[in-house]
Amino acid sequence: MIKILFIADIFGKPGRKVVSKLLPELISNENFDLVIANGENLAGGLGITPKTAKEMFEIGIDVFTSGNHLWDKKEIVDFLLDEKRILKPANYPPEAPGNDFYIYETQQKNKIAVLNLMGRAFTVTIDCPFRCIDKYLDKLQKITNIIFVDLHAEATAEKMALAWYLDGKVSAVIGSHTHIQTADERILPKGTAYITDAGMTGPHDSVIGIKIEDAINRFIKQIPVRFTPAKGNLKFNGVIISIDEQTSKAITIQRLSIPLET
Repeated sequence: MIKILFIADIFGKPGRKVVSKLLPELISNENFDLVIANGENLAGGLGITPKTAKEMFEIGIDVFTSGNHLWDKKEIVDFLLDEKRILKPANYPPEAPGNDFYIYETQQKNKIAVLNLMGRAFTVTIDCPFRCIDKYLDKLQKITNIIFVDLHAEATAEKMALAWYLDGKVSAVIGSHTHIQTADERILPKGTAYITDAGMTGPHDSVIGIKIEDAINRFIKQIPVRFTPAKGNLKFNGVIISIDEQTSKAITIQRLSIPLET
């Protein structure tokens, strides 16, 4: 059995603090084969930097997925040329810096493909994630049938539709982006693990990670406001997925929402 931990969107310094405090013990207790995290908000709540990425790699994260904020910090662009463990959504233009997928080999020599996709509903104008994943499946399935997909998307319907579309073709479709953990984790009929959104690792006394007053002012005034990460009620969100290495089908998916005790 292969056990994968997916850490939901790590939001700024508060999120990194939660991961630093809780991840080492989780790894020790659960003996994960692979730790994946969405890191597009790792630095200040918008973007990722080489420094913040390296900090998290050292703690135990093996691969980062991302989303539309991947390139918000300019210093990440050159870093992406050499660091293959940070993924961009594969349906962004090929000219966009970043890596489309990553093949991870476990200590037992099992290969796991990690792929990142971006939804189109209410987000950005990019290629169709359905047609995009079709192109990658042929390539990835020649290497391994254990395929993990982070679908970074706004619309619940789009996430669900893609999960059903991929049921039996990939081992897991895990939603990210909204920062609100949903209670719909399940194994689809053909063996694909699914949850609409794994949530957010960071401050939960906030508006999706942002200081409450900043977010309220933005809605009331309708003018640009500099967002600041909140600090209160820190939680570790994510999911644990177990996969049969022989069939590549998911066996279990477990939601995590662990408060950081102060």
